[in-house]
Amino acid sequence: MFTIDKKSMDILFNEARTYTYFENKPISDEVFVQLYDTLKLAPTYANCQPGRFIFVKSPEAKARLIPHLDGGNVRKVQEAAATVIIASDNTFYKNMPRLFPHGDMMSLFESNPKLAQHVMFQSSCLQGAYLIMAARALGLDCGPMGGFNSAGVDKEFFPDGKWTSNFLCNLGYGMKSKLHPRDPRLNFEEACKII
Repeated sequence: MFTIDKKSMDILFNEARTYTYFENKPISDEVFVQLYDTLKLAPTYANCQPGRFIFVKSPEAKARLIPHLDGGNVRKVQEAAATVIIASDNTFYKNMPRLFPHGDMMSLFESNPKLAQHVMFQSSCLQGAYLIMAARALGLDCGPMGGFNSAGVDKEFFPDGKWTSNFLCNLGYGMKSKLHPRDPRLNFEEACKII
């Protein structure tokens, strides 16, 4: 039995959808701050928090992003109130003494770049997923997407090479009338095992 009410489950899961059409309605900067203050509580490997979030909101910033999108994603970004570049900090481990004072994780990651890369990607994906859940809880609709030239986005938005883009997520107020029926999902027996 769930410990939150049905309405909350509907907002977060049951009725939540991936939106590709958005109303012409802005999101205040205060909501972005609240969104981050919620998602930052997501679990990450040793509390490493490698995720970085660029809220692309202004027409000028969108104009910088659009050349790096696959054609089918241009309209979505143009219509959404904002598009978040979910990225990773390639030197996230420099914050480890502050974020994880229980042990010397910084030395571990500095001495093992393969592990650092794996942890960075895994944990920033978790933080991106929590961004979606936090946005839904705040009454926003989401349209997460790939379909972009990551190298181009990185060169445009992170020219110093310190951050690397992971995926994009459009945010706004979705147009329910433009939703198609929900696509099928795998059932428990197809996707899970209890051993």
